[in-house]
Amino acid sequence: MAIRLGDVAPDFSADTTEGPIDFYDWKGDSWAVLFSHPKDFTPVCTTELGRVAALKPEFDKRGVKVIGLSVDGVSDHEGWSQDIEDVTGSALNFPLIGDPDKKVADLYDMIHPAASDTATVRSVFVIGPDNTIKLSLTYPASTGRNFDEILRVVDSLQLTAEHKVATPVDWQQGDDVIIVPALSDDEAKERFPQGWEAKKPYLRVTKQPS
Repeated sequence: MAIRLGDVAPDFSADTTEGPIDFYDWKGDSWAVLFSHPKDFTPVCTTELGRVAALKPEFDKRGVKVIGLSVDGVSDHEGWSQDIEDVTGSALNFPLIGDPDKKVADLYDMIHPAASDTATVRSVFVIGPDNTIKLSLTYPASTGRNFDEILRVVDSLQLTAEHKVATPVDWQQGDDVIIVPALSDDEAKERFPQGWEAKKPYLRVTKQPS
């Protein structure tokens, strides 16, 4: 059964390249990004894992834990880690789940049955401090992900979770934001004393809250 936005992320226990974990215990009250790979020792996955390793300080700054998954075992992951560093220049610095029995992949509906009964699609789940799914993305096995976009989405999710705003198209950190329509003008004056520009009655643009 597909996991939808707002659903509780399933808990699980698994072996990883950093030892056994219980997902909820490992995650704690942090944000988390869980993402899957079709198979170890494959070209696109190698580039992706190196990129996430390079971006890990950016995830850390946002209080986000990152964890990967493949249906191969931990010993394969450990052998693959040197290739990742050789190709990308970044050493693996976050855990990779070994999931040879597909337990976690099945829990998160990551298997791509039209292509294989074992290979996972390139799934991404952003999970909030309350353990609910805040974002899910699914890419085909042939298309590498843009993890700068994942960071941009995390910035938006964290901002909009704290303030009564939404982020417009192509928004980047520091850009103007939209006051949510559910907030009356009187309420908006209290929250946004700097004011706003009403482009339409339902579209009020203001500076990003700090």
